[in-house]
Amino acid sequence: MMKRIVSVWLPFLATDRLCRRIDAGRPDDSRPLATMTTGGTRRLLTVNRAAYLGGLRPGGTVADAQALIPDLQLARADPEADLALLEYLADSCLCYTPWSAVDDWTEGKQGGGLWLDITGCAHLQDGEDSLLRDLVSRCGRHGLVARAAVADTPGAAWAWTRFGDSGSPCLPVGADRRILAALPLAALRLLPSTVEGLNRLGLKSIGDLEALPRAGLAARFGPAVAVRLDQMRGRQDEPISPQRPPERHQTHLRFAEPIARSEDIAAAVHQMLASLCQELGRQRLGVRRLQLVAFRLDATRQRLGIGTSQPNRDPRHLFRLLVESLAALDAGFGIDMLRLSATNVAPLQTEQAAFAAVSQGGEGEQNGQSLGHLCDSLGNRLGFDRIYRFALRQSHLPERLVRRLPPFPASSAPGGESAPEGRRPLRLFIRPEAVEAVAPLPDAPPLLFRWRRRIHRVAHAEGPERLSAEWWREGGLDRDYYCVEDVAGCRFWLYREGAYGGETIPRWFLHGIFP
Repeated sequence: MMKRIVSVWLPFLATDRLCRRIDAGRPDDSRPLATMTTGGTRRLLTVNRAAYLGGLRPGGTVADAQALIPDLQLARADPEADLALLEYLADSCLCYTPWSAVDDWTEGKQGGGLWLDITGCAHLQDGEDSLLRDLVSRCGRHGLVARAAVADTPGAAWAWTRFGDSGSPCLPVGADRRILAALPLAALRLLPSTVEGLNRLGLKSIGDLEALPRAGLAARFGPAVAVRLDQMRGRQDEPISPQRPPERHQTHLRFAEPIARSEDIAAAVHQMLASLCQELGRQRLGVRRLQLVAFRLDATRQRLGIGTSQPNRDPRHLFRLLVESLAALDAGFGIDMLRLSATNVAPLQTEQAAFAAVSQGGEGEQNGQSLGHLCDSLGNRLGFDRIYRFALRQSHLPERLVRRLPPFPASSAPGGESAPEGRRPLRLFIRPEAVEAVAPLPDAPPLLFRWRRRIHRVAHAEGPERLSAEWWREGGLDRDYYCVEDVAGCRFWLYREGAYGGETIPRWFLHGIFP
């Protein structure tokens, strides 16, 4: 299949964006607008159509421009906002093809552009002519002036968009070389200095350049001229990196008229969820992360996302999770397209429902899944990192005995661990607190200890229970634990770290309190 590339050119991108912002989506082409640089001599960076027809050109000084057009409106250039708008447009073009990108070659040209690889996709829009008309119309609804053309290579599409016949935007497959040979040298995406040097030699068109030997051109102007010629003719490949990796599992819904009512948005989301879950079911996959993107009329978009604690493809449950997030969706002037993507999936095999669940009308199955649904609801509200279950670890130290694990899947729980024998307090401190203790030598329990400026006299004690750290942990000292009760009836769990007569002085700590 022959590759087909669409090049979109927005010649007045910055000023169209400024005009759209001023007029709240109702641009007025009759008002001259321009953006300017800051610092030093202020110069025009971009102009709109009205300013261009008035004689203004990018690169001119602001003083000369104001003298020529007194009512010229000026604004500071904002390249980041222009790039954000191009990225939004590239993302919006995913309804035509999964392979869209921003055209980052703007040397010597104002405005911006897009790439679309529509190979094998044009028939979904009733042909290339219909796709280009819809694409230009979509840009026009956003208040943007756009031109588009399609050809076999990115270089040919770029050249025909800017210098070709606007009445015939679709170059046929394997177009005649003479069609592109008549275009000026600027259509090759060369630097302005290179184009000016070639013009001084009497070379005006691409055909004049192709008639010359390559060695002489490369020696004088470098290899860029030959590379651009080969890219245009398809003799050298020019890959296009997509704006974002296309999601493998996604669905979108476009509306003939923009929608804003919450009921309409919810109905559209329910419809897309059913289609997405059906696709995932055929591939035996479940959703772990779901993202909804709303494309609004003012060229902005809003993203909403939910997660699940375990793979799930139940559209009713996923819809209940999304409904809670839809309350935060701002439709603005209206939403013209919704896209639902499963950004993270995991294998999910089909399970046979139990007989009790079938006989009870599904109640048993619902009760069996209630824990997963609860974890999903709490995780989307509080964060999945705050939901966990406890599992035993093979360690004798109390602070290392239990670890936190995700609530699902249950198969990841370690097996074979058992709780240690002996009494353990229900309240265990995160870090043992140092105490001052008085105890007979060498291993007798303490007679009294001071904790938080209060002296506790011991009336009864049990122990010691010696606990040691893992052999591979260096520097760990043995601990002798005692269960003690003071004269007031309060019970504590104390331990002595180290032994008398060793290299270090023993220290006493309080690790927990019994109820």
